[in-house]
Amino acid sequence: MKIKELTRHLEHIAPLAYQESYDNCGLLVGCGDQEITQALVTLDCTEAIVLEAIQLGCNLIIAHHPIIFAGLKKLNGNNYIERTVILAIQNNIAIYAIHTNLDNVKAGVNNAIAKKLGLNQTQILAPKTGALAKLVTFVPEAYAESVKEALFAAGAGQIGNYSKCAFSSQGEGSFEANSLAKPFVGELNQLHTELETRVEVVFPQYIQARLLAALNLAHPYEVVAYDIFPALNQHQEVGSGLIGNLPESLSGHDFLAYLKEKMELKVIRHTNFTPGKISRVAVCGGAGSFLLKQAIACGADAYVSADFKYHEFFDAENKTIIADIGHYESEKFTKSLICELILEKFPTFAVLLSKINTNPINYYL
Repeated sequence: MKIKELTRHLEHIAPLAYQESYDNCGLLVGCGDQEITQALVTLDCTEAIVLEAIQLGCNLIIAHHPIIFAGLKKLNGNNYIERTVILAIQNNIAIYAIHTNLDNVKAGVNNAIAKKLGLNQTQILAPKTGALAKLVTFVPEAYAESVKEALFAAGAGQIGNYSKCAFSSQGEGSFEANSLAKPFVGELNQLHTELETRVEVVFPQYIQARLLAALNLAHPYEVVAYDIFPALNQHQEVGSGLIGNLPESLSGHDFLAYLKEKMELKVIRHTNFTPGKISRVAVCGGAGSFLLKQAIACGADAYVSADFKYHEFFDAENKTIIADIGHYESEKFTKSLICELILEKFPTFAVLLSKINTNPINYYL
């Protein structure tokens, strides 16, 4: 198939609109119309990964971390980033990155950690605001249901675990069509009133163009009246981190032993143990110190993440246990997650997991 068929599926799950402002997700090397036979999935894309792809006959690399974060001004092979990109281009291998957009969806990276730890009743730790909007439109009563169905099909009306959410109310609309109009109802140059249904639906802002196209196609009027309002509501399915409950409460010592086993760790950096048992756990794959206050506010007995600086450990203030398990270690199961997401849609497509450990950090034990 073509690359764009695969990336369209991945971006339906983890829309590019949900990547952080500093990030660079999507197709970094290659063309969407390029035919692919099999893909290699990795956490990082390096020269060694490209060589592995060549050996395995893969013409697409899907990485969690983008090889290109900032713009490249030269391609001289002076660093590992330039050498990796040059090697991929020379061998007609495309590179795709699915990073913070996969971090920020509920079924993404943090869910993979939560599943490893057996957390239940999980919720987004820091839901995003400003990601939602509301569409209000006015439809002849007989067409209200068909217009709503078109809006739902375009992606509107999803609130948490509920779909096809809408609010309707009845009223009277009025208009006067001039001589250039082709009104669906009413006469030219005469004031007309029509019983209409006001339809309201919430939608993620990134689908606005698609939603308006669906509205105009389904609505019977020549000119469709609608309003769009930004919503300050938190998006419960999109945001940073995840929090949930352990299957059973554990002591601090037992929790760290459990964490070490489930996440297959060599070492854990952690703060002092707090009084009481560990039952509520927050997680964030990768660098997650920015979520510590949120984890404490949400009642996390322990916070599992990575890349805490020395002084940031003091910020726990004996209110939670920080368990810094390492950046690579917190995200290493993302490879399997990406593979699962692809095979759900394309069960016969060849997706291979890289066997190379790209962790640049070693431990002397």
